[in-house]
Amino acid sequence: MSKTLYIIHGWTYSIEPWTATVSILRTKGINVHQLRVPGLTAKSSDVWDIDGYVEWLRSELEGMENPIVLGHSNGGRILLNYLKAYPGSFEKLILLNAAGINVSNEKISMKRRVFRIAAKILKPLKYIPLVRKVVYRLIGGSDYDRAPANMKKTLHNMLESDKNLDLTDIQTLTAVLWGKDDPITPLAQGNKMAHDLPNATIREFDGWAHAPYITHPVELAEAIMQELEA
Repeated sequence: MSKTLYIIHGWTYSIEPWTATVSILRTKGINVHQLRVPGLTAKSSDVWDIDGYVEWLRSELEGMENPIVLGHSNGGRILLNYLKAYPGSFEKLILLNAAGINVSNEKISMKRRVFRIAAKILKPLKYIPLVRKVVYRLIGGSDYDRAPANMKKTLHNMLESDKNLDLTDIQTLTAVLWGKDDPITPLAQGNKMAHDLPNATIREFDGWAHAPYITHPVELAEAIMQELEA
């Protein structure tokens, strides 16, 4: 009997970059479902918060008994919050370079402070896109720059939700897969997730940055297969 895997992508506007990894999984007999997140790969003009995404996911998985799910980046954040609201809903959780925790990391905190300051400075220059784009790129805020107004507010809501997420009572069997060279969600976050989640293991991968489905699709597919077969 083939296994079914649900994938929730991160903060992206296309699932196309996942094509290679998903194709490999399907050739190995895995029934892969890629969910399209509202406001990102599914059209929505609403401002979303974490509770809204949790209920969206509930409707997507309605009727699915104990699914295996994988969340990348913001997708991992949604899944962790889902398990807080609906404990024991998944057979297994796979977190790939996931977001969702508020790490006390001086470098990350400084980057966010610089970003907030730059956003305030740039507000009067909103009609000069080139200036805004250059500064956001320098401070690593390209996701924010690309986002429409409703999703800028949504991203803010996602980051705020991290302050309240406690992982210590999530009992779901969890595999944490993390790239050692990820500058977006650094390895320190993966280690903290694996530490805080009671039934988690972590595997670290040399050379992987934030999007191994683009740079290492074969290796990622193999790592996912190992978790599905475990």
